[in-house]
Amino acid sequence: MIVIDGKQYDISSQNFENLEQVFNKVVEEGHLENRIVTDVMVNEEPFTEIYPHQAEDIEMSDVESIEIVTMATDDMAVEITLELYKVVNIMAEGGKHVAELFRQADDAEALETYQDLLEVIRNFLRMIGVLRDEYSLKDHKEYEQNAEELNDMFTEMSSVLENEDWILLADLLEYEFLPAVEKWKKVIKQIRDDIRTAKR
Repeated sequence: MIVIDGKQYDISSQNFENLEQVFNKVVEEGHLENRIVTDVMVNEEPFTEIYPHQAEDIEMSDVESIEIVTMATDDMAVEITLELYKVVNIMAEGGKHVAELFRQADDAEALETYQDLLEVIRNFLRMIGVLRDEYSLKDHKEYEQNAEELNDMFTEMSSVLENEDWILLADLLEYEFLPAVEKWKKVIKQIRDDIRTAKR
């Protein structure tokens, strides 16, 4: 027996050898169209593949029940925008923390944390870009301006980094980076509004 989003489907008539064949059939029949799988339960236990095609190694004779929980892609996109708000706060906290470390002359720790902060920012911008390409119906000038501002700022920070002027870097983080990061909240709201408009 397989349950997808609370609805039962009888698959006993089909002779599946392994779990992967069942998953393939679910996809083939379009049950996951415009949806993202959030949870899979096999025999009432959470299932995630530890290695690619692990489901192929699970024989159907060992499977009593399969439950798949999904979410509409648009709903997931809205959820992601809510998470991105949290990321903005994390970036702001990270920026403050790095500035403090540089001011305390804890350069090694500051540089390491700064690298982590850059990675978070890269991922944040990548995710914003994906959502914007996928859902944004309007051309929000704030997005362009904010992206350009961050870009210019990191170019400046890179040269300050090369000169090892840690106090100037702390100043840039505190007085320019923090206000710049705060502006992204407006962009996230605009994208979320666009996603909601697209859902209607």
